[in-house]
Amino acid sequence: MAKRDFYEILGVAKNASDEEIKKAYRKLAMKHHPDRNPDSKGAEDKFKEVKEAYEMLSDQDKRAAYDRYGHAGVDPNMGGGGGGGAGGFADAFGDIFGDIFGGGGGRGRSGGPQVYRGADLRYNLEITLEQAAHGFDTTIRVPSWDQCEVCDGSGAKAGSAPITCPTCAGHGQVRMQQGFFSIQQTCPKCHGSGKIIPDPCPSCGGAGRVKRNKTLEVKIPAGIDDGMRIRSSGNGEPGMNGGPTGDLYVEIHIKPHEVFQRDGDDLHYEMPISFARAALGGEIEAPTLNGKASFSIPEGTQSGKTFRLRGKGIKGVRSAVPGDLFCHVVVETPVKLTERQKDLLRELETLTIEGGAKHSPQTKTWKDKVKEFFE
Repeated sequence: MAKRDFYEILGVAKNASDEEIKKAYRKLAMKHHPDRNPDSKGAEDKFKEVKEAYEMLSDQDKRAAYDRYGHAGVDPNMGGGGGGGAGGFADAFGDIFGDIFGGGGGRGRSGGPQVYRGADLRYNLEITLEQAAHGFDTTIRVPSWDQCEVCDGSGAKAGSAPITCPTCAGHGQVRMQQGFFSIQQTCPKCHGSGKIIPDPCPSCGGAGRVKRNKTLEVKIPAGIDDGMRIRSSGNGEPGMNGGPTGDLYVEIHIKPHEVFQRDGDDLHYEMPISFARAALGGEIEAPTLNGKASFSIPEGTQSGKTFRLRGKGIKGVRSAVPGDLFCHVVVETPVKLTERQKDLLRELETLTIEGGAKHSPQTKTWKDKVKEFFE
């Protein structure tokens, strides 16, 4: 079967630049890589085809011969050897290897040890609803790493020094051949540092640093909500081989409140009121996070009625105005009545029944519906 055109395989024009060819190859190699398509024989064949096309077009001499003579101008036996020169397969594949297998923590290249950013840390901070609404300043203690004073951070015992790693020759990376492609990975001996410590410091065990706790001041902004995080830049774990330090994230968890339930910037609570107050109406004194407030309820207020107090909620960290406070009234049925109280209620019940729908419109409506149902 005749071979497909190399430019057609990569989906680029014949005048494509080296960067365009490399970009097209990386995209197709990731798409058809056998490790991403373990059950597809067709994907493996496409991957090999893409690989061969890239090896030919990334080499200037081979590309010139191919452009002039086509497939007859290049030696097909060079297609699986791992690539040579600056544009070889191994170099390009090394760039995407971390993307395929999730190993993208390094920042280095084959010329020296890899540089790694320090890991981020998370600190869970539990606060009250009042603290979340008003904001406050606090201090926390978090684990930290300091330079070992015994070895001055070298990791080596006094009188000795780190030596160049014999496995990677100080590069911090090694190249391994797996089947038809090469893999560049962190050196397993020195873990990317390029050096090993034959006689480690007894104080830090060769790490060059010791673990200690440090105290940090944290400003909790007013209106912060549950699950939000505050970033403390540079207070995470230190990087490796001179890499940048990670960050600390303080994650907020708000304790349940005995009265209020928060919903975004709004607050809700249930308030029990007496049967008489619900029937007669009047002024109600309601709690808020900033003191007391009052509002009026009308005569004949039913259980479950909600009253809205505008601006009595919480002003969120990204809000221009405060939320609202919602008071859900619950009519409480009296218990442990005296005989006098019972007599008064019986009298009230008699008078209410005599008044019919005038006093109990909901009861009248419900009875009508029941009557219609049975008829």
